Amino acid sequence: MALWEGFGNSGGIGYTARDLATRAFWRGTSQQETHLMVLTPDFDTRPVISFQHVWKTYPTGTEALRDVNLVVPEGDFVFLVGPSGAGKSTLVRLLIREEKPSKGKIFVDGTELGRMKRRQLPRYRRKVGLVFQDFKLLPNLTVYENVAFALRVHGEAEHTIKSRVPEALDTVGLAGKENTYPANLSGGEQQRVAIARALVHAPRFIIADEPTGNLDPATAWEIMQLFLRINARGATVVMATHNREIVDLLRRRVIAIDAGQIARDDRSGRYHDDLSKPQIRAQ
Repeated sequence: MALWEGFGNSGGIGYTARDLATRAFWRGTSQQETHLMVLTPDFDTRPVISFQHVWKTYPTGTEALRDVNLVVPEGDFVFLVGPSGAGKSTLVRLLIREEKPSKGKIFVDGTELGRMKRRQLPRYRRKVGLVFQDFKLLPNLTVYENVAFALRVHGEAEHTIKSRVPEALDTVGLAGKENTYPANLSGGEQQRVAIARALVHAPRFIIADEPTGNLDPATAWEIMQLFLRINARGATVVMATHNREIVDLLRRRVIAIDAGQIARDDRSGRYHDDLSKPQIRAQ
C-alpha cells in the first residue's frame, strides 16, 4: 500500500506519492495549472479546527491573543498573516498543543486541546504535520534517518518505516538522496526533507510556520507548489507567512492577525486588504 492510500472516506488523505512526485511538478507547473489548484474551498465541509473565544495571556501580562473565534473547514488552505508579534506564532503553538489557552476552547478534529492529557499528545501529533522555517533537521542523521525518526519516536514497526520513508521522499522529489546529510543539501532540499518528515505518518492536516522564510523566491515557489498539490488531494493546510508575493498570487483564504485579534478573514484574499475591490469574507 502506498503511503497515502486508505484515507479516503474516513476523512483523511487520498493521494499517492507517485502522483505528486514528478519532475514536471518541480520545474514546469504552468500559471494556468496553478490557478486550477487555487479554487475556493467548500466552507460547508465539516470543521477541522475551531477556536472559540480564545485568549492567551502570558505571566508578564502580555495578551498574545484576544477573543479569537476561527473555524477552518476540512480541505481548507489558510494563510495567517500579520506583523511580527501580532500573535501568529502563539496561534500555531496553541494548535500543536505546545501551550494552552488562558480562556476559551480549541477543538481539532473534534478533540478539545485544553483538556487533552499529556499521554494523548503523541497520538494527536501523529495527525499533524509540522513544517518550520528553520527545518529542524538532525545534522548527524541522513535524509532517510531524519524522516524515519518521526516514525521511530512514535514506536512504529521497522517494516512500516521501510515502506513509508521512501514513499515520503519520493513525494517531495528526493528519491536518491536517502544517504545524504543535511549539510550537503540546499535550503530547498532541506525544507523538502522537513516536509517529507511531516508527511510520513499521513497527517490529516499540515501546520507550517514561515516555511519559505529562509528560501530564495524561486525555491520558495517550488515549496509552495508542493503544499498546493498536497492540499488539492485532501490535506488541510494552515500556514503562517510573511511572503506577500505568494499570498497575493495564490488568493487563498487569508486571516490577518493584528494585536492578538483577527482583523480580517477573506476567502480569497491578499496579504494586505485591497480597498479598491469588494472582498468576499469568510462565513
